[in-house]
Amino acid sequence: MRSTRVTRLLPFDPDDLFSLVADVEAYPEFVPWVSSLRVWNRTAPQDGVASLDAEARVGFAMVREVFATRVRIDAPRRVIEVSLLYGPFRRLRNRWEFLPTPEGTRIEFEIDFEFKSRLLDALLAANLQRAAEKLVGCFEARARSLYVAAAGVA
Repeated sequence: MRSTRVTRLLPFDPDDLFSLVADVEAYPEFVPWVSSLRVWNRTAPQDGVASLDAEARVGFAMVREVFATRVRIDAPRRVIEVSLLYGPFRRLRNRWEFLPTPEGTRIEFEIDFEFKSRLLDALLAANLQRAAEKLVGCFEARARSLYVAAAGVA
């Protein structure tokens, strides 16, 4: 099993951070290895819960892949859950949770995956924690660029 968890405390509103991660169509703008993303099967929120399917084209060094996920966006709980539809994985699940704190928000990000290719699986497994930290860092940098001026936060 390949899984890891990243926790970050950020000085931003949990609803703003939730919305940032829920806006999957914007990922190519600030996640460097996502070259394109398309969304379909979007459902309107019922009781604050929506879902969509998303196909991402990604590239790391010489590796280029396409994969699709189902994204469940639960606004009342501030939870985003992602599961695999198709791609180079045997298994892929990730979960974002945004918890209010007196200082802002505690982000909990968990990812669990296994590639079909043993080589890809071994390559990413060796760097999983670093890759997860970098991914969360992309969202943190985006939040800082969007919300620092508005909130007057450093």
